[in-house]
Amino acid sequence: MRYCGFSSNISENLRQIKNTIGNDLDFVVRVFNILSDQRILKCAVVYINEMADKSKLNSLSVELNETILSETWDGLSVEDCFVKLKTSLLCQVKVSVKADIETLYDEVLSGNTILLVDGMNQFLLLYTSGTEGRAIGETTSQTVIRGPKEAFTENLNTNISRIRRIVKDKSLKIEKMSLGEKTKTKIAILYLEGIAKEEILNELRARLNKIKVDSILDSGYIEEYIKDDPNSVFPEFLNSERPDTVSANLLEGKVAIFVEGSPYALTVPALFIDFLQVSEDYYHHYIISSFIRFVRYLALLLTLVVPALYIALTTFHQEMIPTTLLVSIAAQREGVPFPAFAEAFLMEIIFEILREAGIRMPRAVGSAISIVGALVLGQAAVQAGIISAFIVIIVSITAIASFAIPNYELSNAIRLIRFAFMILSACFGLFGIFICFVILILHLSKLKSFGVPYLTPFAPAEAIGNRDAVVRFPMWKMKYRPHVMVGAESVRVQIDPPLTDKRKDQEIF
Repeated sequence: MRYCGFSSNISENLRQIKNTIGNDLDFVVRVFNILSDQRILKCAVVYINEMADKSKLNSLSVELNETILSETWDGLSVEDCFVKLKTSLLCQVKVSVKADIETLYDEVLSGNTILLVDGMNQFLLLYTSGTEGRAIGETTSQTVIRGPKEAFTENLNTNISRIRRIVKDKSLKIEKMSLGEKTKTKIAILYLEGIAKEEILNELRARLNKIKVDSILDSGYIEEYIKDDPNSVFPEFLNSERPDTVSANLLEGKVAIFVEGSPYALTVPALFIDFLQVSEDYYHHYIISSFIRFVRYLALLLTLVVPALYIALTTFHQEMIPTTLLVSIAAQREGVPFPAFAEAFLMEIIFEILREAGIRMPRAVGSAISIVGALVLGQAAVQAGIISAFIVIIVSITAIASFAIPNYELSNAIRLIRFAFMILSACFGLFGIFICFVILILHLSKLKSFGVPYLTPFAPAEAIGNRDAVVRFPMWKMKYRPHVMVGAESVRVQIDPPLTDKRKDQEIF
């Protein structure tokens, strides 16, 4: 008899499993018998040795031996024996009954254990998947001075538990699926029911279900497949390795995507302002946070235009440079054989090479390579007369400003677009910089993240959202969530502002 590809004959099932998965050294099949007065009931346990949790396997082995030896099996049917085994193992691990052969393959390859009983066209699925992996540690790429330090890991269940520890609400919903025909990577969608917008949820589910690929190895795969504009260099997903950041985004009405094997969670929809904000903004006084945000926007602007402005002014608009500074720049460039554009372009490319080399080198020498390389090359190039000393200052300002952009994906996009500014400024001067700004703003205005305009709350203008854009208003002023991405529950704050000293005195007396 066949049921969903699974036979009631244990020998046929084991032969099919071995033919499909193979006889690898780590693939384990343990056959044992249950004796009764009427028959010998053949059973088998199937698992992959290095993927299953050894402590759980040992506990199951002890429990099975005790159950087989201590219980009476006389007069029981095959179905009764099957139920008895399930009941006895429930105290050790989570157990479920399955009957699909494809499910069997997926679960065995995920580290779980299968218990087969001869004469049954179903099997017991024992959840013994190992939890080995990196321990919860501090964040590496999104560090803060004040605030929680813990980061996500590569374990999906551990990451979900981090969110549950922060958002202790029954409205937190989790939907799981698998993507990748070969990898069967587990994906989890987290959202707060009533706060997340149903249209965004439905769109996300539809896009994920359309992904038909062999492998999903990281959250970056998903990001590239379901972006609104796959050709844009600007990120449309906010990724974070911080549980507090993801929890805050969930409370704003956003949806989080977790991928097994990735320590970064994606949240959608993502707006342009999200990439210039960090969780620490809400752990400091709002005036301090607003000032720091202004510094980040200034750093973004400097990264874009400083090299282009230098090229435009020295090539086309010398009259705009103060006379003393112009004489100094001209004296430094007197023996330089290259025009300003070639000089700036060469130094920017060299710095990008040094930056990439510093990232890819071992940690013990990576920072030393980038610092020493920049100092030695810059000084030697100036002394050799290849570049001027002023361009070293320009490149240094640009590099330091790019490091102040908190999101790495946005920083990469700005660094790339900087070269377009440099090229057009070399061709048309300040007019070329203006053209670049117009094209950039038009492009950003066209972008959307799951139907939400990318430049919200600037374009379209939204008064509520602007209270947490460049300037962070006090917490008690931000009473409502941004309506462009929130569902029915739009109220966030239900308290009055803190009492002044005078009002306190009135309350006391």
